[in-house]
Amino acid sequence: MTTEVIIEILPKALFSAIIRNCMEMYAQEYAREIFIGLGALIIILIILVLRLEMRLRKLLRGNTTMTIEESIAQIEGDLRTLKLFKKDMAKYLEDVEKRIGQSIQGVGTVRFNPFRGNGEGGNQSFATSFISEKGNGVVISSLYSRDHVSIFSKPLKDFKSEYELSGEEKESLAKAREMLAHK
Repeated sequence: MTTEVIIEILPKALFSAIIRNCMEMYAQEYAREIFIGLGALIIILIILVLRLEMRLRKLLRGNTTMTIEESIAQIEGDLRTLKLFKKDMAKYLEDVEKRIGQSIQGVGTVRFNPFRGNGEGGNQSFATSFISEKGNGVVISSLYSRDHVSIFSKPLKDFKSEYELSGEEKESLAKAREMLAHK
């Protein structure tokens, strides 16, 4: 017979009496083990409660006499301040990025002797390019001779000048562009 048939045959009161009797026999037979298990469970629970109490004391301990609500309110205020600071910093950094994009970031210089074939002078003359990352800037050239020095300035826009650049000026512009490529 299966347990379902037994349950249907026996009256419910008799069935519950049998179950209770079995539980009592089981409890008497294993009372020592049950007692040890419950004792171990109580010890574990005491340890957990003590750890929680220590953590709570650590949380509540501090140099101030603020309540948890006051501490949370102060933290919320600090968080609002930090959010405003972050917003201001983001705007400031955006402005700085715009200014940096317009600043001189590439410089290239070429020294040369414009009178090579005549045997005069040395590499006293130069061409220097100053450019932003967008290629805006200036090329400054200096031609040196014993009698005088000539200085020329040619504006640049998008790495080009409306005035014709000499070979040395083009070379200095290429060096400045190379500097931009390696930043």
